[in-house]
Amino acid sequence: MRTTRTTVLVTALAAAVLIPQADAHPATPQADSVRSALPRTAAAQPGQARSAARSAPVRLGACDSGQLCLWEKPDFTGARQIHELSTVGIESCVPLRAGSRGQALVNRTGRPVTTYQSAECAETGEFETYPGGGTWVPRSPYQVRAFKVWEN
Repeated sequence: MRTTRTTVLVTALAAAVLIPQADAHPATPQADSVRSALPRTAAAQPGQARSAARSAPVRLGACDSGQLCLWEKPDFTGARQIHELSTVGIESCVPLRAGSRGQALVNRTGRPVTTYQSAECAETGEFETYPGGGTWVPRSPYQVRAFKVWEN
């Protein structure tokens, strides 16, 4: 019970810190998607939420329609990998290039995408599915090493 209350409190604190940043561009669909990703990107400790308030706002990563974009570093920084829906096998495990990983992602494929901590899409590690209508995730809860695009 105590863990649930702590998680709710931390999520609420992180949302209070991050929502004003997302509202900086309220006319963009990205702002709604960032809000939907807030529980996944919430700070783990209340102190981290306070330090996030002092940092610069996160700029949303650029990713075109029909693409899954992954950045090597959080907050859409570092090297970017772009995967086109037209070249990815549906429901096939797609490992990232050897030695690379993703810590931020944008899903604009129009289909749900599951990201995996495992390079083999094994469900023994962490994994998460993101909607395809436009989801911006500035900080993945784990290092992404593979993904699958699903049929709607």
